Amino acid sequence: MTNITVFGGASLPSVKSLSTALRSIKAQDTAVGMAIIKMDKTGHWVFGADQTEVEEASLWAVNPFSFVHGYIAWGDGEVLGEKMVSVADPLPELDMPPSGAKRGWEMQIGMTLACTNGEDEGLQARYSVTSVGGKRAVQALAMAIAEQVDKDQTQPVPVVRLKKEHYQHKSYGRIFTPVFELVKWSGMDAAPVEEDAEEAEAPAEDAPRRRRRRT
Repeated sequence: MTNITVFGGASLPSVKSLSTALRSIKAQDTAVGMAIIKMDKTGHWVFGADQTEVEEASLWAVNPFSFVHGYIAWGDGEVLGEKMVSVADPLPELDMPPSGAKRGWEMQIGMTLACTNGEDEGLQARYSVTSVGGKRAVQALAMAIAEQVDKDQTQPVPVVRLKKEHYQHKSYGRIFTPVFELVKWSGMDAAPVEEDAEEAEAPAEDAPRRRRRRT
């Protein structure tokens, strides 16, 4: 049993305002100092400069006030420009994309998560995505939070497992897409996260080994 990261702060808007703000993300078809988390092309969830794989049994609390939308411009493997704002605000206005941008401005949505157990407990990470599958996963989670807030404003924080699914593309082969598997709802203050008894009793030698992947 452990405690999830507290998403406190006097500058946070009211929980009641979440429902409207989060639903706005469905109509759309940066945090400084945080690790970047993503799903790589092989379907592994990784974070940080060393592309460290997340632990299979790890649980992540999603900050419901962290959802953002906007645009990003990619060059040759580097970000040339980014305009992101809270989903409570209108999309930012666009000017000409930066010189060298491969696809111009691309729609992007994102959020922040905090690991609540295991080796990476306490790690906060930013997840941003431009792919269709990734945006659908974030939108689905946002809708779930909005519905939860309508029912119970005291438990707006989803605690999820980072999963994946895939489909077969006729040109690119197997394509992996993210899944945020809801485990429980929690409050904004610290709340216990209980592991499944079967997982807790498993011998240490049977635990999956961490792999560190480098690009």
